[in-house]
Amino acid sequence: MKEWGGRLRRVQIGNALSAFGSGFTLPYMFVYVSEVRGLGSAAAGAVFTVFALAALAVLPFTGRGIDRYGPRPVLLAGTAMAAAGAFAFGQAASTPTLLISSFLFGAGVTTCQPALATMIVRCTRKAERSRAFALQFTLVNLGMGIGALVGGQVVDTADPASLTRLFTIEALTFLGLAAVTGTARMPAEVEPAGPVAAGKSSGLRTLVADKAMLRLCLLAGLIFFTCYGQFESGVAAFATDTVGTAPSTLGLAIGANALTIVLLQMFVVRITERRRRTTAMAAAGVVWLAAWGMALVAGLIREDAMAATVAIVAIYALFGVGESLLAPTMGPIVADLAPARLLGTYNSGYALVKQTAVAVGPAVGVLLVGSGTWPLYLASMALCTLLIVALAVRLRGYLTPAQDNVRVLNVPQHELRELEAVA
Repeated sequence: MKEWGGRLRRVQIGNALSAFGSGFTLPYMFVYVSEVRGLGSAAAGAVFTVFALAALAVLPFTGRGIDRYGPRPVLLAGTAMAAAGAFAFGQAASTPTLLISSFLFGAGVTTCQPALATMIVRCTRKAERSRAFALQFTLVNLGMGIGALVGGQVVDTADPASLTRLFTIEALTFLGLAAVTGTARMPAEVEPAGPVAAGKSSGLRTLVADKAMLRLCLLAGLIFFTCYGQFESGVAAFATDTVGTAPSTLGLAIGANALTIVLLQMFVVRITERRRRTTAMAAAGVVWLAAWGMALVAGLIREDAMAATVAIVAIYALFGVGESLLAPTMGPIVADLAPARLLGTYNSGYALVKQTAVAVGPAVGVLLVGSGTWPLYLASMALCTLLIVALAVRLRGYLTPAQDNVRVLNVPQHELRELEAVA
């Protein structure tokens, strides 16, 4: 068990290192392409889209690679691509070179995600999994928050070299991830993760036939389109172009998001451990609805710079509350649904949905904000958030009590197993 704990610590430390570098750059990618390189908001939106669409090229191979060779070799390949892409992105000055660098960068980051998720599952028992994913999310956001705060003080839109340095630092942190986590040997499958672990059908066929997984992917796609797909693009564009928020203030807002997660995450874990996972996902949607309401306030009072700044920071903080509710739920559900032999395929399928949504999200967000129709943008996001709540509640009908974290304390174990079999 101590050996497993040491491996898990290395996975978590590697996550934090890469997140520290990401915090330097992700909040400033839009500003870097649009203003520093002078290529405009359309080029910036294209860069975000290509970054996310790289998932379509690599994830179908990533899942099979993890299931066949294990997560460690796949992680090392991903860190190499991400480091090369980040470094090249900081050197690029034209739209074609930025798009190529963005694709390589995105492909590397996307390859790392299911590999890291599989490592966490391999290093934990079911009872420990929610806390492990929540701790990962906390450390990632702590690293990103510190990186964003430091990066915001270094960024100078009049000096392209300042952004080049930031992307070089991110490339080095991915090499740090490879050194710390990519060299850790993973244990074999510790327990069957799903009810059909003994099946012999292909990974893709098994996933497509899994109704619960398909509905989870639909919900996840909407979540990542509405929140994460807007977080670094649509909301950032709304804050800078519509409200007039300075880049350094945007870094402060990103830091507030990370601080909210760091302060709340483990407290939220204790709450969600005693409740349905689908309830936690629905609650995240309600919190995000409040965030979009705050965005409307920021747009209406943008002439008052101080009040608008407070509203923008509040948006990112509310996003953080919702993210804290999701962190202990989404990853563990995927792990519980997946047959042990197809854990990489399920994690990659989930990541593919996520990255596709994150690709579409910036295109929609930047288009609506850039065209001046920001009220339509906010209304659309609010409607999507209401749909998240509805889909989360409906998902519970497709999960077993164990998968939905239902604690039936007064029901004998044999009756609980019968309930799960019926579900």
